[in-house]
Amino acid sequence: MADLTDEEYDVLDDYWTAHTPKLSGDGKSGFFAKHAQSCDHLVLVDDLTAGWLRIKAAAAHTTPDAIIGDLIRREIAAASV
Repeated sequence: MADLTDEEYDVLDDYWTAHTPKLSGDGKSGFFAKHAQSCDHLVLVDDLTAGWLRIKAAAAHTTPDAIIGDLIRREIAAASV
């Protein structure tokens, strides 16, 4: 990603100063509270697994989550036979 010019920084600073994000603090209306099920999808893996996923995804021109999805679907199909 290209670095911003001083003018672009100033425009962003002015915008976010005038449009401060509203935080409710009620635990119900924030992004993660509204998308709690999405947070359940986060899975931490070890370095070896993460590296393998990145290599496989790059070779297949896809994403690591697509590789995981394919592996799981194959396991489900094999178990149902």
